[in-house]
Amino acid sequence: MNKIKRIIFLLVIISLILVSCFRIDKGSDGLNSAKDTYINNNDEQKVEYKPYKTLFYNGVDYKMSRSPVGKYGGQIVSSTIGEGPKTFNPWVSKDATSSLIGDLLYDPLFSTDSDTGEVIPALAKEMQVSDDQKTYLIKLRRGVKWTDGEEITADDVVFTWNEIILAGYGNTSLRDSVLIDGEYPRVRKIDKYTVEFKIKKPFAPFQRFVGTSIAPQHVFAPVVKKGKRFFDSYLGTTVNPKDIVSSGAFMLDEYVPAQRVVLKRNPNYYSIDENYHKLPYIDKYVILIVGDLNNELLKFESGELDVISVRGKDLPRFKEKEKKSDFKIYNLGPNTGTMFLAFNLNTRENKEGKPYVNPIKQKWFNDLNFRTAIDYAIDRNAMVANVANGAAQPLFTAESLSSIFLNEKLASGHEKDLEYAKSLLKKSGFYFDKNGLLHDKEGSLVEFDLYTNAGQTEREACGVMVKEDLRNLGIKVNFKPIEFNSLVSKMMSTSDWDMVLMGLTGSPLEPHSGKNVWYSKGHLHLFNMRFAGDKNDILLPWEKELDEIIEQGALELDYNKRKLIYDKYQQIIYDQRPLIYLYSPLTITAVRNKVKNLHPTSLGGTLHNIDELYIE
Repeated sequence: MNKIKRIIFLLVIISLILVSCFRIDKGSDGLNSAKDTYINNNDEQKVEYKPYKTLFYNGVDYKMSRSPVGKYGGQIVSSTIGEGPKTFNPWVSKDATSSLIGDLLYDPLFSTDSDTGEVIPALAKEMQVSDDQKTYLIKLRRGVKWTDGEEITADDVVFTWNEIILAGYGNTSLRDSVLIDGEYPRVRKIDKYTVEFKIKKPFAPFQRFVGTSIAPQHVFAPVVKKGKRFFDSYLGTTVNPKDIVSSGAFMLDEYVPAQRVVLKRNPNYYSIDENYHKLPYIDKYVILIVGDLNNELLKFESGELDVISVRGKDLPRFKEKEKKSDFKIYNLGPNTGTMFLAFNLNTRENKEGKPYVNPIKQKWFNDLNFRTAIDYAIDRNAMVANVANGAAQPLFTAESLSSIFLNEKLASGHEKDLEYAKSLLKKSGFYFDKNGLLHDKEGSLVEFDLYTNAGQTEREACGVMVKEDLRNLGIKVNFKPIEFNSLVSKMMSTSDWDMVLMGLTGSPLEPHSGKNVWYSKGHLHLFNMRFAGDKNDILLPWEKELDEIIEQGALELDYNKRKLIYDKYQQIIYDQRPLIYLYSPLTITAVRNKVKNLHPTSLGGTLHNIDELYIE
């Protein structure tokens, strides 16, 4: 293990220890520690997890399971909120459900060890990095096959990178993230099982980004030839499951819109247990599509679901039922995502010369005093107490509380201060009428819309509290929960919104994964999206600074120096407040006792080792 990897490894371990301490300090009420305990064959015991090993057997480089031997049969049923997947093409996916299913269908070259956070082999078995950190040799597993029987080779890797990712097909977030000093990686085949990646400069995140999912060339090449529009619609939700050629532990078996996604085991997956039995053990993995969180709760309590994410407000109820029921609760610590309010700072005009945002509101949202006043009017502690039932912590930074790059100086933030908020508004010429309503200096009543995705009851509850908090500041907020796809369209296609309450899932190990949010031309630069044909496009001064920091942070290999760089980007977001962070919930799950080999972790979640799980 080289010096850089040793540093990262130690920092991840420290991070996990700190997360464990946080659970104790917040009063976990006897929750099972996911880091220390897992459920195995007959009882709970501590298990030391060692690195995955590769075994060449019957012409295949198998990944050896590190869990106890299980047995075949049965199914695991989980759930997803909303209307279900929008596509089964992971290179097009923009929503969490489609991405989850895509990850189950198509394996990556490398993944992340859910205990240590280290990069570990998946379809690839080895990565060799040159001394100058600019050449990566990827060795693939021999004998691994696509679900149609064709072998997975270097041709598939080169095709995926050169003809899909770097050619700009589908979701371009990964391509944007690997643009290094103005150049993309050069990818070429060395032999049947070896691929070479060359990059212009040492690039700290590349070991993680190079591990992305791989497409079968013999299936996708004809699709690519038909163009990007055809590619975007390929493997849509009306596809025949038999037409999907994949590589993951599971294959698509059935999709019933608005009801369920059924995945069946891939009998030729490349993972085996110590008795040389092929994994996965379970026959099917079912994802029920539930309309909202309350419906999800009812389905778990009726026995329809085997696993559920427990909201803070439901925790006392679950803890009481756990004593006499067939499930256990696991506390995985602060989640890796962020929940926030975002302002629409777009001051540009579209190609027809019309402003995206009402010019009056543009002035409000682009006034730092206005944004700061709203920040200080928000009662995060009340949200933690009333919405999360105490199972959360106020959040003030762009990095999640579980991130090893968290700016600790900002983590504690500030308290709600309504009087200070009012003083800031007055500095910018806002005033209150006799009824306490806020007006700008031109006399316009301050009123705007706040959107979130309907069905996410936690966000809806937070939205109601934000509306009330801002009412105390004299602002009229029209709170509008809407269907998720409609919300995405408003943000990503038309910029037809004022403020939004939503969340993003990030990496606690690699800040550069958020480049598509913070880079000025990033695909998820929500607060100031760029569109083709925009007029009067001028970077905000601090946007330009963020662009420079993002590039600088990715090129720095020393962890301590990177930490200082990413501390600075968090400081800019904290000071400028394009996003106002709310709180970070604890990740708490309930799982049926019948699910064995369960090993939840703060980094991997509950079902990260689903190929090793079995039913008893």
